[in-house]
Amino acid sequence: MIRTGERACNLSGVDRDRVLLIGAGGAGTAVAHALADLGVRRLLVVDLDAERATRLATSLDAAPTEVAIVDPTRAGVAVALKSAAGLVNASPMGMAAHPGSPVPQELLRPGLWLADIVYRPLETALLADARAVGCTVLSGAGMAVHQAADAFELITDREPDRAAMLRDFDELVAAETSLSRDTTEERNR
Repeated sequence: MIRTGERACNLSGVDRDRVLLIGAGGAGTAVAHALADLGVRRLLVVDLDAERATRLATSLDAAPTEVAIVDPTRAGVAVALKSAAGLVNASPMGMAAHPGSPVPQELLRPGLWLADIVYRPLETALLADARAVGCTVLSGAGMAVHQAADAFELITDREPDRAAMLRDFDELVAAETSLSRDTTEERNR
């Protein structure tokens, strides 16, 4: 079972000195600002759209975080990952409509922490690859639940029970995973 509860989704205590962020769109920009608020000293940003990456960097001008734009090639990502403590995927790569991983498995290493904001599917190729090499990982479950909680609060002006929402999400994922496994077993008979 994939656990999404608070303890399973916590990256507290990880090194946030240098973080590679893949994706500089709306979600990537929100993640970049959250990382800056969390004290990331140097943020390495890679995006296929150089203008978008530059806009993200400019949006952090007032933050104490140093931002560097990374060449969006395999070589550029490889160099950035060598010095990074963490990696955040805020690109659409890994979503059901965009399968695959934005980073080849051979570039990942034990000791690297990794967060993927993709939550459909919850277990992306990137997360599976990262787990296989011994990285500490964070799935997109928190992104899904906290976005829903924030929307609930904006619409109702009531404080949501985030812990209960995370538990409900865990149950939904477990049921979906079980159903998927049962369907696969039926097909294989």
